[in-house]
Amino acid sequence: MTAAATSLGRDVRVMGLVGAAHWASHFFQLVLPSLFLFLHDEFQVSFTALGLLTALLYGASGLSQTIAGFLVDRFGARRILLAGLTLLSLATLAFGLAENYWMLLPLSILAGLGNSVFHPADLSILTSKVSVHRLGRGYATHALCGNLGWAAAPTLMITLAQIWDWRVAIICAGLIGLSIVAAFLIWGADLEDQPAAAVAATAGHVPVGRFAENVRLLFSTTIISCFLYFAFLSAALIGIQNFGIPAMVALFELSLGEASRNVTGFLLGTAAGIFIGGIAADRTARHDRIAIAGMITAALFMLYIATNDLGPTMLLVMLVAAGLASGTTTPSRDMLVRAATPKGASGRVFGFVYSGLDLGSSLIPLAMGWALDQGHPEAVFYSAAAFLAVTTLTVMQVRRQVVAA
Repeated sequence: MTAAATSLGRDVRVMGLVGAAHWASHFFQLVLPSLFLFLHDEFQVSFTALGLLTALLYGASGLSQTIAGFLVDRFGARRILLAGLTLLSLATLAFGLAENYWMLLPLSILAGLGNSVFHPADLSILTSKVSVHRLGRGYATHALCGNLGWAAAPTLMITLAQIWDWRVAIICAGLIGLSIVAAFLIWGADLEDQPAAAVAATAGHVPVGRFAENVRLLFSTTIISCFLYFAFLSAALIGIQNFGIPAMVALFELSLGEASRNVTGFLLGTAAGIFIGGIAADRTARHDRIAIAGMITAALFMLYIATNDLGPTMLLVMLVAAGLASGTTTPSRDMLVRAATPKGASGRVFGFVYSGLDLGSSLIPLAMGWALDQGHPEAVFYSAAAFLAVTTLTVMQVRRQVVAA
């Protein structure tokens, strides 16, 4: 009983600290998008120009994430995670001090570099530190906290901006990130995992320093399918997260507060789905079925929103339901990637496949911003439905490859 209690206590602490870091990562991703209407008026720029800020953040994150994965495997996850969170927090603080739109561009790149570390570092810590029989719930906690970070951003940022102004709101966000860094320094000293470079000689491990082996690993059919899964998934959801507020204001004539609550409702629905999906992921080996069913269901809800004139209440119900359906797939998604990952390569593989999230997130905001500038807010929901449907094809491919292996 003592050993079991110790194991549970350690697992809960690991999940809590890693979850807090992931909360901050997702929260920071929506700090600027939540305030796009304020920035649109302040700097007199188009939504396409504002979409470029998001594209730069996710582009820098995506291009750096695989490198961050190698750094995690070589130097250990905790120190890389703390460095990235500190950089992201400081870049966010600087957003609040920007005097013009052009100053936001390099800061978005710096924020993206900081954001690149979270998935390879977080998932490497969870994989190495959480008990195997709780790993599905560990992945679920990680994803749940991330989505709660997304959910917190629209309402919190707009509320603070309306009480004071948008600059104070952003500076407060940066200070939140630095407080999480302090929590890691105080309570997470023993979360450092053994760098993969130190165990590369262990039987069955993929050496971190051999270029040819790494290329064959990361560009295998299975890992590329995982990468595409994340790219299509992020392409589906990024429009709702970044341009859902202005799209709903234009399409359904909602107030700013109503639109922000709807985006929060979608993200809270996603968080609830992740909780349910975490329990399901620990009770089945057919994670592909959960992923496919959830994506198809979410796509149908998005299509319904795009093609119907909905009142505020029904729109909120549809968005919460879509979020719930897509959220249930998240823990099963991570279990599929884990099944495809060789021992000792979790940082590299998670870093590479999760860079697909940033790839999809970097390309779509420009298109969605342009669509809004052209007077087509419904495109936000049509694109979400289309990409969610396409995502199911990559799940099928990953399942076939894992079974064949």
